[in-house]
Amino acid sequence: MASKKGVELWWCLLLVLFITSPSVSASHRLLLDTIQRKVLHDNNGSSLAQTPPMGWNSWNHFGCNINEDLIRQTADAMVSTGLSALGYQYINIDDCWGELNRDSQGNLVAKASTFPSGIKALADYVHSKGLKLGIYSDAGDQTCSKTMPGSLGHEVQDAKTFASWGIDYLKYDNCNNNDISPKERYPKMSKALLNSGRSIFFSMCEWGLEDPATWAKGVGNSWRTTGDIKDNWDSMTFLADLNDKWASYAGPGGWNDPDMLEVGNGRMTTEEYRAHFSVWALAKAPLLIGCDIRALDETTKELLSNSEVIAVNQDKLGVQGKKVKSNNGLEVWAGPLSGNKVAVILWNRSSSKAKVTASWSDLGIKSATSVDARDLWEHSTTSLDSGEISAELDSHACKMYILTPN
Repeated sequence: MASKKGVELWWCLLLVLFITSPSVSASHRLLLDTIQRKVLHDNNGSSLAQTPPMGWNSWNHFGCNINEDLIRQTADAMVSTGLSALGYQYINIDDCWGELNRDSQGNLVAKASTFPSGIKALADYVHSKGLKLGIYSDAGDQTCSKTMPGSLGHEVQDAKTFASWGIDYLKYDNCNNNDISPKERYPKMSKALLNSGRSIFFSMCEWGLEDPATWAKGVGNSWRTTGDIKDNWDSMTFLADLNDKWASYAGPGGWNDPDMLEVGNGRMTTEEYRAHFSVWALAKAPLLIGCDIRALDETTKELLSNSEVIAVNQDKLGVQGKKVKSNNGLEVWAGPLSGNKVAVILWNRSSSKAKVTASWSDLGIKSATSVDARDLWEHSTTSLDSGEISAELDSHACKMYILTPN
């Protein structure tokens, strides 16, 4: 049997022969281009996304008020807080990092007043900390802030620029898009990144408008299934529900993205943030911190540093957990983990204290099975043979467990 590398080389040779043949029709060229993109994605792109990405993004806390000192300090804090050792690796610059206009050669330019050293120097600094640098662009004429150019029509040039700077992650937004379908615009940047000479995680931010879960896995490494999150309970729960319907489409190589974390930004309670982090972890969402990690309070640090919850998000099986039971705001979310384990969240979304129960039948566990139930927030384990698990929960609170059948 031929080796995997041998098969890949054979496919590449075949593609070259077909593409350079004068007798190949336009439709066949389109098909071959699609195959080439899939081969490139499987060999390069998906290796970046075997588990959901973890890191930080500037937008939710800082908006356009960013500069190179903030990014350097955030990289320092990612290490000093211990967050990097837990898997948080991307330091992602969002909108407003560039000048309003391209240079005379048509290249994107870092904003001189806020990033005077340039993005390459910043990437070098972030890499020296053992971290990765992400950047932002837009699949339109301008970014959403309208303070810098988008990449529409400049995909190849911009991808090469990002690669030359040492960029590791691209968040690609959807503003000012001339009403061109995302299905036309996003594959162009995907191919440009894959041909840039550098492995760059491709985060598609088209807001779920054309159901990207159904088509984006061959294009990007993650795709937004929702609009932007806000730092409040109604927004967080609404986006959790929107994202949930696409659970079956996620997996190693490509992830549903209900937007970044608001944990620590101050407008939800500790229990609401705990639920936010728990559900995002179970849903295999990207865990991109959105607060100022230079100034973490102990509660926020404890929430974001829960290695047992993070392990659910990073589980190698890569199956997105989902809502399996709902009754008047009393919900059970669950999903399989490697090793025949099951992750479970009991969540009280009602306005008063209540008991939430999950039976083994809700969780796909045989009725007579005894389990060890690991409480991921209390860090304690109990044995259960009652065929169900229950908890009394305050309004908006949750419990999260891993069940291990005996």
